[in-house]
Amino acid sequence: MGEARSLLIGGSGAYLFEREELGRVKKRLVVETPFGPSAPIYLVENEGFPFYFLSRHGESGYEVSAPFVNYRANIYAAKHLGVERIVAWSGPGIINRELKPGILVIPDDVLDFTKRRPSTFFEGKGLGFIRQNPVFCPELKEALRESVRNLPVETFVGGVYACTEGPRLETPAEVRMLKFLGADVVGMTLVPECFLARELEICYHPLCYTTNYAEGVADMPYRKGVLFEGTLPEEMEEKVEEARRFLLPVCLEALRRAEGRRRDCPCSSSMERYRKKGLIGPDFREWVGKSDDEAHEK
Repeated sequence: MGEARSLLIGGSGAYLFEREELGRVKKRLVVETPFGPSAPIYLVENEGFPFYFLSRHGESGYEVSAPFVNYRANIYAAKHLGVERIVAWSGPGIINRELKPGILVIPDDVLDFTKRRPSTFFEGKGLGFIRQNPVFCPELKEALRESVRNLPVETFVGGVYACTEGPRLETPAEVRMLKFLGADVVGMTLVPECFLARELEICYHPLCYTTNYAEGVADMPYRKGVLFEGTLPEEMEEKVEEARRFLLPVCLEALRRAEGRRRDCPCSSSMERYRKKGLIGPDFREWVGKSDDEAHEK
């Protein structure tokens, strides 16, 4: 059991933050799991609040693209450490023209268009038939809403996040399809992360900052050698950077607000039906068919 109960997963741009910006780093861990080693996880204390921090794409740069993140190892490691709540950020592109680059979005639904990612801990088992409404933790959603209420940056609460396989960006036809299906933003990282957290009864909610327009949403000439090759207009780059600067304090504030509350949400009891039937016990490692000694820290 770990020293903290909350995990902040940093997405796009997490490697740009200095560790000192997180707070006082007490420990760096890599958890060896049955699914391989997790990404490095830092135990941090910020003004008396202990939490874990994981940079999804790497420590010093964008080292691992979305389809190759070891989501199962990261979420398994979180459970191993005693994590009960996860807030994760992501930098999707815009499909809904009511949005613009450089705003914070608290989505409440997902379209899954991933293709080759292991998406469950329960392969070959009669487990995991779990309802996905609400998709994200309603208690963490409220904590995020409270945390963005008085910010000097535009926010959008609600909306659908379409998750594609990547690492390539979407074609104009794919974006038109996603718009027809009701997507507001499109990214590559929330799936299967959010579903894996639900399987292990961990509360999970994303916070997004819009980084660019999805292909075909706006008229943008191709620009060689720049991020997204021109789908982020130059005049909006500073707005995106400003939104990025709010990610860390907002996520931490939401986790801090949620910390003192009793978990009374669907996430905390998603496996209760199997528990009542006697199909699973108290040790989550038994749920996935792995023994207690197959995960350790180093």
